[in-house]
Amino acid sequence: MIRFVLRFVGLLSLALGFIFLVYDGTKSIADQTIYISSVGSTWSNIHQNSLTALQPEVERRAGAWVWQGLVQPYFLDQPVSLVLAIIGAVLILLGRKKKPLIGYARD
Repeated sequence: MIRFVLRFVGLLSLALGFIFLVYDGTKSIADQTIYISSVGSTWSNIHQNSLTALQPEVERRAGAWVWQGLVQPYFLDQPVSLVLAIIGAVLILLGRKKKPLIGYARD
């Protein structure tokens, strides 16, 4: 059951990543400039209060250097389509079915 949920959420994440890739592509074609939406801007557009509440919480629990050195450049400034695709691929790999052992007895 858990593997099914992991695969389903991973597939949903991959689909959302593809949707954001198409969105960025169509906006880039329409504006005739390269447009890449970042995780931070998308999160801010969807629910800004949760993003602003996350920063002091991370700084309080892990330190200010974690927010400035890790979360901001390696998560919030990255393209949302890439982040969702990576999360989806990892979840699908975690939820994949085990291959049957051929020629060996399983205990």
